[in-house]
Amino acid sequence: MILSSLLSRFSEPETLKMAKLGRELRAQGIDVIDLSLGEPDFDTPQHIKDAAIKAINDNWSHYTPVAGFADLREAVCSKLKRDNQLDYKPENIVTSTGAKQSLANAILALVDDGDEVIIPTPYWVTYSELVKIARGKVVEIRSTVADGFKVSPAQVEAAITPKTKVFMFSSPCNPSGAVYSKDELEALANIFKKYPGITILSDEIYEYINFIGKHESIAQFDFIKDQVIVINGLSKGFAMTGWRLGYTASSVEIAKAMEKLQGQFTSGTCSITQKAAVTALVGDLKPSNEMTAEFTRRREKTLALVNAIPGFKCFAPQGAFYVFPDVSHYYGKSDGNTTITNAPDFSMYLLNTANVSSVMGDAFGEPNCVRFSFANSMPNIEKAWARISDALAKLK
Repeated sequence: MILSSLLSRFSEPETLKMAKLGRELRAQGIDVIDLSLGEPDFDTPQHIKDAAIKAINDNWSHYTPVAGFADLREAVCSKLKRDNQLDYKPENIVTSTGAKQSLANAILALVDDGDEVIIPTPYWVTYSELVKIARGKVVEIRSTVADGFKVSPAQVEAAITPKTKVFMFSSPCNPSGAVYSKDELEALANIFKKYPGITILSDEIYEYINFIGKHESIAQFDFIKDQVIVINGLSKGFAMTGWRLGYTASSVEIAKAMEKLQGQFTSGTCSITQKAAVTALVGDLKPSNEMTAEFTRRREKTLALVNAIPGFKCFAPQGAFYVFPDVSHYYGKSDGNTTITNAPDFSMYLLNTANVSSVMGDAFGEPNCVRFSFANSMPNIEKAWARISDALAKLK
């Protein structure tokens, strides 16, 4: 059997690969603590579950419009107005089976063979692979711990060429936790207004998990609003990872293009999820705020534990639920059996020696770092970092 060459263009997500390895060890009876996956360890709030149960009992069990039920798209518009002061109409909204599909819709609707997509590092693992699937070219702009894992307008403009089609970033950022301020976003917007052919993909899935203040969207600047596709969803802020609902807000032209693509891939997302999503988007945000408060406590504990590790250089995340320390201090060191030469070696060493899963930074475009999640219970976080400390102490 000869499989499609498409499969050779991109890689399996390292986040899913590490989770799979962790599950395999657990199946052998090993107590693995998972700091790899980006999933809130909370249950979906009760009022959202109640809405789903009602939808089942009311027989919302048939095919849905590709872009989503009208009341759901209205709810997205209401949410964007309430939280972000953004004015959109239902025809600007396309809902999908998660923010990942929303990103795929956008990239496939925009990128042709050879088009360039600028992505600041570090970036979520799927960004670069979606560009490769579309036969585009990834253009990375490196950021560092020293500059807060954010890129400057000058860096962005220097990366722009006649082939640039898309600029893609997240704020709050997965994996670094960097959050762009309103002034920083405005400075970037002033660059992009000079290049109206460039579309900005603004991934705002971690919007509610913000430790420094109000979330800001680059779509707020009217002079580039039609160049922006806002990507968001329910997984992180509402603990609805398995429900699979994401959405985009964009110009009508782009929305129609994404709807056309989605019509051939999945059609509309789950009818029950859509009805529950209406309640999530326009309902009580208290459970979401309580989750963020707990993530804030875990962040403080995690940073204290991380900063106690010799050789780590760690940026204090401003949003999301990860730390992304530079671990290159340990490259070249050995415990007598295993030698650490890079981030993949480091992550595998921790998995096999400390029984703690993480994700190597290479997957995010930053080979000196490793991502650790603090979307786990406080006891597990404390136990995991004690194991990590003991394992690293063996390296000489």
